[in-house]
Amino acid sequence: MTGGFPLADLFARLDPTVAKGLLQVAAAVAIALVVVGVSRVRGLALEREFSVALVRGFVQVLVMGSLIGVLLSVQYFWSWLILLGMVGGATWISRNRGDGLPAVTRVSFLSISFGAGTVIVAMTLTGAIESTVRDLVPVGSMVIANAMKINSLALDRVRGEVLSNRDEIEAGLALGAPPSAVVTRHIQTGVRAALIPTIDSLKSLGWVWIPGIMTGMILSGENPLYAALYQFVIMAMIFAAGGLTSMSSSLLVAEHLFTDAEQLERLQPKDSTTDAVE
Repeated sequence: MTGGFPLADLFARLDPTVAKGLLQVAAAVAIALVVVGVSRVRGLALEREFSVALVRGFVQVLVMGSLIGVLLSVQYFWSWLILLGMVGGATWISRNRGDGLPAVTRVSFLSISFGAGTVIVAMTLTGAIESTVRDLVPVGSMVIANAMKINSLALDRVRGEVLSNRDEIEAGLALGAPPSAVVTRHIQTGVRAALIPTIDSLKSLGWVWIPGIMTGMILSGENPLYAALYQFVIMAMIFAAGGLTSMSSSLLVAEHLFTDAEQLERLQPKDSTTDAVE
């Protein structure tokens, strides 16, 4: 014992690499807390969500870091069950953005499964993703995570479009227009908005930012040109999965927005604390 400083004692017992990582985490959290503070000062009411997201992300990545060795040593068959579990988690997180939309959980699960699943299966069959746990789980998780983010954006935007344009939609229905006709423009707006981040990432690839996979492959001694080509493959997979997810999600939501009598379902304004609580 060093006498009266249990925290210093703990750091002394830690692996030097882990201790270094914890110090880096502390620095990163300090910077992130500045954002939380600014949110509070500006009255954005996002500080609770920011804080919960930081804590959840830290705990989840620690758990994954502890389990990753075990996960990568299981038989190949289990990797698909791991990915299915990730889809379930992505569904639970993503559904919050469409809170109040009809059948939002089912829509999210089907859309993420279809978008991410189609891409993962197709790229595994073509050999772009090697049929090993070590390749399938990390790459598949990236595709699923991005499908989740795009699904969240699509749900949030479609919900906002419907709430903002309810009078216009109901007027169209009253004039005899079919539900698909009065809601199509708003669905298209949601899909386009959801894909903007991915499209911008593709535009800036290799110019504004050098992605992590490409950097890691180069640092590990891989041919830089092959690393660049494989990174493009990953980004194309992410774009394809996001496109399929957002389009299917928006279309499925549109089918549930109307009653059997072709009347617009009543949506409640979203509670700003929902995401933070859940």
